[in-house]
Amino acid sequence: MIIDFRFTPPTPNGLPRYTAPPKHLAGYAEAFGKRVYGGTNEAVRLMEPDELVGYLDQCGVDKALLKAGDNETTQRSKYPMEKLADYIKGHEDRLIGIAGVDTHKGMKAVRELEWAVKELGFKGVNIGPYEQKLRANDKKFYPIYTKCCELGIPVLLHTSINFSTELLLDFGNPMYIDEVAVDFPELKIVCVHGGWPWMTQMCAVAWRHKNVYIEISGIRPKYIAMPGTGYEPLLVYGNSILQNQIVWGSNWPQVFPDEGIKGVMDFPLKEEVKKKWLGLNAAKVLGIEVPAEK
Repeated sequence: MIIDFRFTPPTPNGLPRYTAPPKHLAGYAEAFGKRVYGGTNEAVRLMEPDELVGYLDQCGVDKALLKAGDNETTQRSKYPMEKLADYIKGHEDRLIGIAGVDTHKGMKAVRELEWAVKELGFKGVNIGPYEQKLRANDKKFYPIYTKCCELGIPVLLHTSINFSTELLLDFGNPMYIDEVAVDFPELKIVCVHGGWPWMTQMCAVAWRHKNVYIEISGIRPKYIAMPGTGYEPLLVYGNSILQNQIVWGSNWPQVFPDEGIKGVMDFPLKEEVKKKWLGLNAAKVLGIEVPAEK
C-alpha cells in the first residue's frame, strides 16, 4: 500500500497557495520557482475528484491525504473543512481528509476539530506553527493536542524551514517537538517536511519518542540522496532505528507523486524499509488496516 501523506487539494480553495501565493508564501515562489508556483505549469491544475483519483492511479498511489487549513487570525486565510469534505465525498476509500484549525480561536478550534473528526470523518489535524506565529510547544496548542489524544488522531506539524522572511525560521525547529512528546506520550506527532535543516536534531527527537514520525513531503528525492545536503542522518537512521517512524508524502505540486515514489525506491534502503516509508508506517499512524500480501 502506498499512501501519499500530503497532497494539496486541487480545488479553488486549495490550489491558490501555488497559483497565486499569499504574501507570507511569496518567498516559497522564489525558492521553488515556476515549476511549482505562479500558474505557469500546466500540470498544476484544478481537478475534479474523479480526475484526481485517476491521477493517483496513474502514479501508483492507493490513498492521499488532503488538508484543510485555518490561519485566519495571523494570515487571514482559511480553507473551510466542509468544502474539503464535499470534495472528498464518495471517494473516502482513496481521499482522506485532514482538518485545519486556528489555535488562536481557543475552545472554538477544539470543538471544530472534534466536529471534523466525528461528523466529517477526517483522520487528523494539520497545523503550521510558523503560520500561526507560535512554536510547537506553545501552551495554546495543548488543548488541541489533548483532543487529538482523546480522538486517537495524529497532529501534523510543520517542522522545517519556512521561506517567509516575515516569520521566524525558529518556529520550525524540531527541538520544540521534544517537549510536546514528553507532555503527550500518547499523541501521534507527524513532523511535516522532515525537520531540515535540523536533521540530526529531528532524528534525535524521533529516536527518543516512538510517537514522533518524520514526514518527508515537499522535498525532491534527488536532494535527499545527494551527499552534503544534510539528509544523511535521515537515510542512515531511517534505514535502521527509525525505519518505523518515517512517512512519505509528495506535497503535490512541490513534488509529483510518481517522482517521489521513484525517488524512495532508488534510496539506499532495505526493500522492506522502502515499503514502510511509502505506506505501511502511514497506515499505522492513521489506523488503516493493510491487506496481507499474497
